Amino acid sequence: MNNDKKYKGHITVLMANIIWGLNAPIAKSVLDSSITPLSLTTFRCFGAAIIFWLLSIFTKREHVCHEDLLRLFFASLFGIVLNQGTFVFGLSLTSPINASIICTMAPIVTMIVAALYLKEPVTGKKVIGIFLGATGAMLLILSGHSVTTGKAGNIWGDLLCLASQLSFAIYLTVFKDLFGRYSTVTLMKWMFIYSSICLTPFSYSDVAAINFSAVSLHVYGGIAFVVLGSTCLAYLLVMIGQQNLRPTIVSMYNYIQPIVASFIAVTIGMDTLGWSKAGAIVLVFLGVYIVTQSRSKAQMDAYILTQNRQRTEEERPEELYRKDLNQNIKS
Repeated sequence: MNNDKKYKGHITVLMANIIWGLNAPIAKSVLDSSITPLSLTTFRCFGAAIIFWLLSIFTKREHVCHEDLLRLFFASLFGIVLNQGTFVFGLSLTSPINASIICTMAPIVTMIVAALYLKEPVTGKKVIGIFLGATGAMLLILSGHSVTTGKAGNIWGDLLCLASQLSFAIYLTVFKDLFGRYSTVTLMKWMFIYSSICLTPFSYSDVAAINFSAVSLHVYGGIAFVVLGSTCLAYLLVMIGQQNLRPTIVSMYNYIQPIVASFIAVTIGMDTLGWSKAGAIVLVFLGVYIVTQSRSKAQMDAYILTQNRQRTEEERPEELYRKDLNQNIKS
């Protein structure tokens, strides 16, 4: 893969996670109103489905085969429905601090799934990079929350949040080959229409109970950002990143979100940027950099092939000597 594609992948995934970092306080302000988590998730999926279907009218029409349509259904199930649904319900059962810490496990889970499914090597650089990044992210999260306040942790809530990370890891790895086959608009169009169909039976009563005339402009603005920014634009950017980067690297950028949240808190005067936070941010970026320097499966296979060739070339003179010696003995 050339450097231009790598840079494009890094920039798009970084931008997506910055948007998701901004999404946390904005979505929270929406949820503090009469909008339920399930309603907001439904607005995200329906809004994105409508927008990508409209965009598809102005782009080149692509035929998606029946087999890939089925795979896109499961991609939407793991990447959107289960990922967002299990996290929302998990967050409603457990504490915000537990949910945030469990989110730092995303790169670890993705590395394991990629190793099992894509046969990606688990190298020392990957392990060290993920450990450093997770340490930095957890320091940022813990510095911004009090473990003794708020809702207490709940094992079922924690497990649901972990299931959310597992579902997204499966989405990044199992369906990676699908992302290079069609345009991002075509893929997003089908994925969000599938996710909307899946959510409708569960969210209909929540949406029907909303008194839309009583919803403030502030809340409507928040919903617009969640739909247009953290859903349409962010998922589009992540998919571009998926086409150019390995799944483990894509998931490593998840650690950018607590950095964005910390900067927002500092900017509005809710927190201060001390040496501990600065050190945590350095650990996150150092961890991401180390993982990007690790070898992919293709690079590892090429390295092993080169080593074998060198070993063969080194052993060949000795083999020729033995062959000449045997011929001399026979003669």
